[in-house]
Amino acid sequence: MNIAPLRHDWTLTEVRAIHDLPLTDLVFRAQGVHRQFQPADEVELCTLLSIKTGGCPEDCAYCPQSAHYAAGVDKEPLLEIDEVLAAARTAKAEGATRFCMGAAWREARDGEPFDRVCEMVRGVTQLGMETCVTLGMLTASQAARLKDAGLVAYNHNLDTSREYYGKIVTTRSYDERLETLRNVRQAGITICCGGIIGMGESIDDRCAMLVELANLAVHPESVPINALVTAPGTPLADRPPVQPFEFVRMVATARLLMPASRVRLSAGRSGLSDEAQALCLLAGANSIFFGDTLLTTGNPECDHDRELLGALGIKPSPRSPVGGQHVA
Repeated sequence: MNIAPLRHDWTLTEVRAIHDLPLTDLVFRAQGVHRQFQPADEVELCTLLSIKTGGCPEDCAYCPQSAHYAAGVDKEPLLEIDEVLAAARTAKAEGATRFCMGAAWREARDGEPFDRVCEMVRGVTQLGMETCVTLGMLTASQAARLKDAGLVAYNHNLDTSREYYGKIVTTRSYDERLETLRNVRQAGITICCGGIIGMGESIDDRCAMLVELANLAVHPESVPINALVTAPGTPLADRPPVQPFEFVRMVATARLLMPASRVRLSAGRSGLSDEAQALCLLAGANSIFFGDTLLTTGNPECDHDRELLGALGIKPSPRSPVGGQHVA
């Protein structure tokens, strides 16, 4: 069987045509590419912990942790190392292989809090888990320190297209996000980068975001596809829910553009039926967040996820030595 080549020269016209294929054709094509690059019956289990909650100076319109909105999320200080390691041990016992830590910061700043995060990374790594953090903007020297501590992946989402971005965030530019991705890549850390649908963007905006990711010199090793989870008090609180087939189309399109990447069902999965989740897995998703919360939003419970994966005959994937990118 000929292996589809990895491309980095996609156009919006091409990607929109793929996205708009009849759904059965789109999923069929995505599943074929998925099987060329990924084990067909494995899903990566990730757990996400908020290590510093609320009070973020960014004005991301979707985020209840922003200090700009009265969304009912209390500001909490950075967790202690022992608290994080206890949560990581629990996640590992439940079956997770990747442990992700998120801090509601605009940027990582040198000093004791950043030193503490490096020790968290070191400690989780010593437990035998892959580590991922999301700390906002990151300098090259900070990325190098995290790499030295054992960090496997850094999450820094683009959120949406360059054209629509200014309607969602005004406190950090698109190019600043891309600069952080460059710093992370230069340090030898894998990239976790995706976006959110359901924020009022057009289909072209969704496709343009995927073009931006797929045309990076190296595809992100992990591509989280999020659906907006509305939060009272935020500017997007009244947005209608994303329809499941829209989620499926984004997963399938991401799989076709970035065949060797993990495509992760992220925020919004709790709003999908088991059948819709199964269709997303068929369309090429092979990573899920596993646990009862994602930072400050709900997520399906571990027992239910195990039952669903068992019914589908899908097993948790082992930890990958290349940080989650598992090429069959």
